[in-house]
Parts: sequence; C-alpha cells; structure tokens
Amino acid sequence: MLLYILRRILYAVPIGIGVTFIVFSLVHIAPGDPISALLPNEATQEMVEAARKEFGLDRPFLVQYAIWLGNAAMGNLGTSIGSGRPVATEVASAVGNTFILAVSAGLVACVLGFLLGIVAGLWRDRPVDHVVNLITIAGVSVPHYWLAILLVIVFAVDLNWLPPLGMGPDRSGGWQFDWAHISHLILPTIATAAIPMAVIARTLRASVVDVLDQDFVTTLRAKGLPRQRLLWHVIRNALPTALAVMGLQLGNMLGGSVLVETVFAWPGTGFLLASAIFQRDLPLLQGTMLVLAMFFVFLNLVVDLVQSATDPRIRRA
Repeated sequence: MLLYILRRILYAVPIGIGVTFIVFSLVHIAPGDPISALLPNEATQEMVEAARKEFGLDRPFLVQYAIWLGNAAMGNLGTSIGSGRPVATEVASAVGNTFILAVSAGLVACVLGFLLGIVAGLWRDRPVDHVVNLITIAGVSVPHYWLAILLVIVFAVDLNWLPPLGMGPDRSGGWQFDWAHISHLILPTIATAAIPMAVIARTLRASVVDVLDQDFVTTLRAKGLPRQRLLWHVIRNALPTALAVMGLQLGNMLGGSVLVETVFAWPGTGFLLASAIFQRDLPLLQGTMLVLAMFFVFLNLVVDLVQSATDPRIRRA
C-alpha cells in the first residue's frame, strides 16, 4: 500500500506542472489586453508600455511562465491589477468562502445521492425506483443558475422565508455558525447540490444494479447470507465507482459555481473568477485558476487512495 501511495504522489507531480502551464497559456491566449482595462482611454503609448513593463507583460511567453511558476512555488501569485492587493490574499478569502458552500452542498449531495442511489438500485423497476429516476433526471436537467433564480423568487421574494444575497446579515463577508448566517447558506446549498446529487444517485444506482447481477451475489444468496451482510458486500463493490464520481463532483463544487455565486452574491472563487474575467485581471485570474486546478489534482489523488483502500484490486491494476 505504501508503494502505491508513493507512486500516485509521483504521478501527481508532472500532472501539477502540466496544469500550471495550461492555466498560464489559456489566460494569455484569451482575447483582450489587461492593460487597456487598467489605463484610461486617453493613455499614451508610452504609458501603455510602462504599464506592460511594470507587470512583466513585455517579456517572452516562456520567460513570463518561468518567473510566474517560480513565484507561485514560493506562494507569491502576484498582485491584482484591479485592486492592487496580493492575489494570494484575494484567493485565500474567496477559497474560504467557497469551501463553506462546497462542504455544505457536498454533504447534502453525497448523503442524498448515496441514499437515493442505493434505494433505487436495490428496488429497481419498482415505484420507488421510478420516483428516484424522475428526481435525478430533473436534477441533471435543470440549469443550476435557473434553479438559483427560482429559489430566490419563491423563498426570498414571495415567501420571505430566507435571505437572497450575501453570506450574512452584516454583509462583511465573514461567516459564523449561527442561524443568521446559516439562513444565507440554505438557498446556495440547494442550488449547488442539485446537479451533483443527481449525478451521484444515478451513478450509484447503475453500480448497484451491475453488482446485483454478478454471480457472486447469486452465490451469496444461495448460501443464505443475511440481507444486511449481502447489502454490505453490494455497497462495498459499488463504492469505488461512486467515490470517483463523488470526488469529481466535490472538485466542481470547490471550484465554485460562477453563476450560482453571482446570483446569490456569494463572495467565493466563482464570483472572484467572474470579476477577474470582466476586469481582464490576469494575475488574479491565473492565481484563482491555479489554486482551483491544484484542488482538483489533490482531490483526485485522495480519491485514488480512498478507492484503493476500499478495493484492493485497484492496487494490483
């Protein structure tokens, strides 16, 4: 097991380096000039060139990448063109806010998706299975930004049960574990968790149905194994696939939903990305994308290790 862990960590290193190059390249090939968003329209060519030199945009592409990668490795992601604050500070605050929303939505999505998938798989082609299928089809079909707007209209505007915007009543961006702040979390959690919950449920149902059709389940039933123990074997064999899907969905939620966070004015990474895109703030855009991409790499590594712990066959593959 130790050798498998070391091998997976070594595999993650070149993946991480490749991700940094892709992030840096995608931002630079995007149309538009970030300096034009910083300087006034009447700026002279000398002012433009001075600004490009100040932010290092006058250097060759590979030189810019090497400098940026070296600084990023030391924790320096540059300075935001729009706010003038360190990118690391901006991203750290946004990641913390998105983490709160992602953990809340992840718990809802994983718990409900797991329960619905198990129930639908065990009672396939029965009324409960059809009900779960309708729920999951609606979950994957409804755009989350449309669901977010609908939740605001119904529960915040019409019924006035829950607040529509922000992280808390003081609008300071901080969050505390009390009802005043939890109430701001409910609607974004539902909108963010809808699609992952449906994907997890449908994947787990398919895995459970596939395991139930295998010969070893028939053998265990013929030997008179109690239903509770049989259910444990079914879940354990269906779990690796479900864990992979859960990891990807959690990664998506950690990345933040640009539209959902914009609808609810939730100051997370999605909201930060939208601001950086509209302002053409290259350092902020690069830093945010880099942190989110590293989250994906780390999360995939964790999922691989958890899968290998639940299914020893993966370590021998």
